[in-house]
Amino acid sequence: MNDMILLKQGEIILKGQNRRFFEDKLLANIRRRLKPFGGFRVYAAQSTVYIEPEAGCDMDGAFEAVQSVFGVVGVTRAMACEKDGDAIFETAKRYLGEELSEAGSFKVETKRSDKRFPMSSIALSQYVGGLLADAYPEVRVDVRAPDLTVHVEVRENAAYIHAGALPGAGGLPVGCNGSAVTLLSGGIDSPVSSYMIARRGIHLVPVHFFSFPYTSEQAREKVVSLARILTKYCGRLAVEVVPFTRIQEEIRAKCPEAYFTLIMRRFMMRISEQIAEMHGCGALVTGENLGQVASQTMEALRVTEDGLSLPVLRPLIGMDKSDIVALARRIGTFETSILPYEDCCTVFTPRHPRTRPRLEDVLEAERTLDYPALIGEAVQSKYTARLDG
Repeated sequence: MNDMILLKQGEIILKGQNRRFFEDKLLANIRRRLKPFGGFRVYAAQSTVYIEPEAGCDMDGAFEAVQSVFGVVGVTRAMACEKDGDAIFETAKRYLGEELSEAGSFKVETKRSDKRFPMSSIALSQYVGGLLADAYPEVRVDVRAPDLTVHVEVRENAAYIHAGALPGAGGLPVGCNGSAVTLLSGGIDSPVSSYMIARRGIHLVPVHFFSFPYTSEQAREKVVSLARILTKYCGRLAVEVVPFTRIQEEIRAKCPEAYFTLIMRRFMMRISEQIAEMHGCGALVTGENLGQVASQTMEALRVTEDGLSLPVLRPLIGMDKSDIVALARRIGTFETSILPYEDCCTVFTPRHPRTRPRLEDVLEAERTLDYPALIGEAVQSKYTARLDG
């Protein structure tokens, strides 16, 4: 039998009668992610996803790709064989021979999901371990802290031999919990918040506000690059780019400076809500973090979301900045986020922003603005950058 990939399901195994729905989403996401690497047979059984390659597949590329699929907690390359002690030994020797030769010590660890198999897990481990010890006399057996663990899984259709699993991305399959608009800027926080909410099974519709000529084309491309990085985890993304210059100029011309950022954020949320309704989304997602900047105090957040009908999800709300940066580094967005291209949030920043705003004061400050016309024009002028993943 051939080299294959085994994926261990995560939270899906805790689901009840609707487990099949989550599993089908996971399989569809895996098949889509594997398309660039050739043809694969992908199916699930006993809380495991099996990926069997056809001829000419890029197994290395496929193995790397599935490590980023949400809904999977463990990923391993394995070799399948007949459910027979001698066949398992021969397969282990052929498949893991190089690792065994280089290891100072080893042990065999067996999981027997197929209870019809005549040998117990311990007995099979002892049998295969004894044969491997004879075949590799220079490698000692160490059941406590071995350099290499030979894993044997006896399942319904076959036995599988591997050297252990790498961590998967965890979470739930993208799409199983609906869709949400995520406000995506060029900073560190919003790509991380997008990643975190996608990890809970949400399909994302990123919205970016672009203020040319105050922000450059490089700034817009930076955000598209961040979204492209996120497709590794989220799959296909359609970034809605919203021209925001006229709104910011209107705010600067007609509103008190102390409220510039708050009123700008209120426009962003209302435009995002309209886009969410166009895409059938059930929530908005932001990278806001309590107390990080003046517009993220409790009072400011209340003003920002006033009047919205959709819930606002803020996955970073209680995190330390150092933790957000660490996660940005891990998912690969940090280096792009710190490129020195401004975004619209830094345009017309007030010198003395109001950190404890009252809603009635903000409503009074913005009463000269034609909200419906400005929002309608911005939504009408948006365009879409589609990214495969």
